[in-house]
Amino acid sequence: MSAVYDILLGLSLLFLRGTLASAFAVPAPQPPIHADLNGLFTIVIGLGYLLPYGDPWRYRAYLWLMGPGLKGAGAVWFVGDYLVRQSPPTFLLFALTDGLLALVTAWALVVTRSSRPADGGNAGTSRAVSPRR
Repeated sequence: MSAVYDILLGLSLLFLRGTLASAFAVPAPQPPIHADLNGLFTIVIGLGYLLPYGDPWRYRAYLWLMGPGLKGAGAVWFVGDYLVRQSPPTFLLFALTDGLLALVTAWALVVTRSSRPADGGNAGTSRAVSPRR
């Protein structure tokens, strides 16, 4: 879920900037490089979710950092910015989506922490050695 969300958001920041600015009733960022870099950053985070998708035990730290860590902090930051600097109320949508994804990821990580596979989660990552005769 987070991979798709981040990649679509990043692509929107790069290629639908005017549409996003209109939808959220805010001016386009100046200089545009700020939105470009945020879009690029968000796409890379989304692509990073492909690592734990293929080997969730090996990349659990990524899930903790980008899920509860980054998305959780982002949700709090959006709410704080709304309360302190009066950012548009529509930005609270990001607080809601990021916060929900952070909570779902944290929940999944907590409930699976003791269910590590017997092979240590390395199935398919090491080469099998066959005996020679």
